[in-house]
Amino acid sequence: MRRVTTLLFFLFFIAHCATAQQEVELNSGWKCTRATDINKSGEEISTPVTDVAGWLPATIPGTVLTTLLNNKLFLDPFFGMNNKLIPDIYTTGAAYYTFWFVNDFNHAPAANGDEVMLQFRGINYSYDVFLNGHKVNDVRDTGMFLRSSYSITRYLNPTGKNRLAVIVYPPSPVGNPNGGQGGDGVIAHSVTNQYPAGWDWIQPIADRNTGIWDKVTIKRTKQVHIENTHVGTLVPGKRNVEGKQKPATIKVTTEAENTCDSEIRGTAIYELGGKKVKVSVTLQPHSVETIEFPDLELEDPRLWWPNGYGPQNLYPCKISFLINSKTLSDKEELNIGVRQIKTAWNNKTNSREIRVNGQKIFIKGGNWILSDALLRFDDERYDHEVHFHKDMNLNLIRVWGGGITERPAFYDACDKYGLLVMQDFWASGDCNGRWYDPLKLEDTNARRNYPDNHKLFIESVEDQVKMLRNHASLALWCGGNEIRPPADILSAMRDSILPTLDGTRYFFEFSNDDSMSLHGGDGPYVLQSKDYFWAHKSFPFNSEIGSIGIGDVESLKRFLPDSNLVVPYYDTSMRKWIVDSVWRYHRYEGYDSAIEVYGHPKTIEDFARRAQLVNYDQYRALMEGATARMWDWYTGIIIWKTQNPWTAMKGQMYDYYVDPNACLYGTRTGSKQLHVMYDHINKLVLVANNHFTPTEKMELIAKAYTAAGDEIPLTSKYVQVAASSCKQQYKFGKEIDSLAKQEGIFLYLSLTDSATNVPVDDNLYWLTDAKGNYPLLQKMPLAKLNASARQTDKGIEVTIANPLGNPVAFFQRLTLIHASGERVLPAFYSDNYVSVLPGQEKTYILQVNSTIKEALQLYVEGWNTRRQFIEIK
Repeated sequence: MRRVTTLLFFLFFIAHCATAQQEVELNSGWKCTRATDINKSGEEISTPVTDVAGWLPATIPGTVLTTLLNNKLFLDPFFGMNNKLIPDIYTTGAAYYTFWFVNDFNHAPAANGDEVMLQFRGINYSYDVFLNGHKVNDVRDTGMFLRSSYSITRYLNPTGKNRLAVIVYPPSPVGNPNGGQGGDGVIAHSVTNQYPAGWDWIQPIADRNTGIWDKVTIKRTKQVHIENTHVGTLVPGKRNVEGKQKPATIKVTTEAENTCDSEIRGTAIYELGGKKVKVSVTLQPHSVETIEFPDLELEDPRLWWPNGYGPQNLYPCKISFLINSKTLSDKEELNIGVRQIKTAWNNKTNSREIRVNGQKIFIKGGNWILSDALLRFDDERYDHEVHFHKDMNLNLIRVWGGGITERPAFYDACDKYGLLVMQDFWASGDCNGRWYDPLKLEDTNARRNYPDNHKLFIESVEDQVKMLRNHASLALWCGGNEIRPPADILSAMRDSILPTLDGTRYFFEFSNDDSMSLHGGDGPYVLQSKDYFWAHKSFPFNSEIGSIGIGDVESLKRFLPDSNLVVPYYDTSMRKWIVDSVWRYHRYEGYDSAIEVYGHPKTIEDFARRAQLVNYDQYRALMEGATARMWDWYTGIIIWKTQNPWTAMKGQMYDYYVDPNACLYGTRTGSKQLHVMYDHINKLVLVANNHFTPTEKMELIAKAYTAAGDEIPLTSKYVQVAASSCKQQYKFGKEIDSLAKQEGIFLYLSLTDSATNVPVDDNLYWLTDAKGNYPLLQKMPLAKLNASARQTDKGIEVTIANPLGNPVAFFQRLTLIHASGERVLPAFYSDNYVSVLPGQEKTYILQVNSTIKEALQLYVEGWNTRRQFIEIK
């Protein structure tokens, strides 16, 4: 009876699949083995005659190294010096990381004219595909950034039981990881990512990311399938965020392929904003036709705006093809943001200006490497990381050219949170020969012609543009990091591919292009005096400028062994800073004497806590110095960098484990859309207004506070600021220097809406004494806070009150923890590393993953407060 029931169910499954359009992902049940361990052909391996019971469980999507790690064959390369224990492909040879991957899956055979496609969204680097004893691809396919799709209709087994086998070969050459940027540079001979040979923020990845690194899907349609839909949106004129909008124009094309031997007549349809647009189509046998729909005028469109400027409205868009106007053959579903992105040359700054819906946007951006160095991608992690960029009040992410073309889920998150994206293609001046480098195997002239296969690079660009072009967040294309691609590649991109396949976004030939910024260049990348960001005129659209960025002691303990939690110190006899070897391995960027001005750290806890003060002050100054000169010196600035895909100890707003440090909150403060700030060089108070409309009347208040908490009024006045501008509001005389001379002073600035008495912004600076030190912070008495927390629909609402008579409660970190005592990660704080004045009360919102069901705990502790647990009601 059980056998009969099973057979009936299986027959029902086959009949159902024969009529339904569907797409399934093959993301489980994979097994693998090293190719040298099995002496059989692909035809044999892809049939049941080959027993794979003893093969390793494989992680797909994933790299070879990911699978080996998940099978506990190596230790976590992100911890300590473990990465050095993993055999590097340069030493072992390519065969060590050449693997067979097998998947046994159930899928009914094609019937009633169905077509079944096997699709790979990314394999690194070359591969052959076999199914049920048949070789699927005619010749070995190559290229990390080229999607592939194969018709497997004729290869599916009548029983519904199928075996897929894929052999994956590493890129060649793999490169010598000799400590150079991209090692010896030869990894760039291939159309692959360059960082796995090592960079100044990462150690080499042993397998060079060999593997089936992105999704594998099987798609079943009727005789016609559609792909590469392109939705363009035109929003003419200069638009406001509020009020009724004039119409926008929607332009749609899609590709339809007839896979059968006869002519097919049908209807192509797309639906958007409650409207349907149809086109009657006749497709010739075995042909691909681009279908161009009539333009749609969308009345009163809900526009998409960058973060900070307006909402990120998205429209569902469904494209389908009906055979004989009744039978669904295939469909595609997208989310579309209605907006138009243009650029203009700013003659005052001599740099490019970005405009969205006719409004100029002052670019506050961050450079992004990728989410995970081992390409372990996760839609949720993408969402979390982009969420952090939103919380920093940034409006652009640049995807760096030594990495990858990001996956669609990354762009989904950028669409959701309003982060414009500048996408580099796969070249970097380090590997591709912009500079002479003794660590490189070949000279600059040879390297400038990388990669070897120009045709593959061009095909990959075309394919990735088609994959990403519908995202509202995608704003700019860039030929490469700090170097133009070879002339023929550049010409194909600039003159053919991008105008034909997109035509709606500006193309920078490389990230330091004169069309971005005259007198172009980038950096610096190390700790600077705050004066630098206020007084030094950097490049007017700086694609890379950055600094330090380690986390606190909880962050350091996640990847540094206890024996290596050693404070750097200055050796007077050697006249240099001595840093632990594991810190150096994790690419520590020195804080040096910037820590000492807060008092000599005796413990690693002291060091990490002082580092957060430096972090906050450094990135606040970076963003405020740029904002103070927007449209005067600058049209945009992009931090190098906001995150690391490995446990590096430099240039990051949150660590690999998505734990924010004070860099994030210093950037958040300095990047606010409406912001009061202090130019300590010229003793000026300024207010920046990034909005499209002028401010209402606001009250500006400036106060000073001593270490003991004594308040010293400085000024109070009413101010207004024009749209998209920064204006000087007050100039101090000698009183600030006089107040700070002996031990330093706190300077507090605030803005309040004069009509509603609602606070708009505030900002607290800690100013040095005459010698550049902070005795102020060493003399502060303890502050005892009153704090409460309650669960609300918006998250956990935390209120902190500092009673009168207390000193400033300085640099308080809120921390949400599990019952185990471990931090809740990720957690999103409306602000952190906060200071509360005597007599002041502040409220913050904490948001965490809604799937957490356990009771959480919360504590607050700061520079001059003890750890205090707060009950969450």
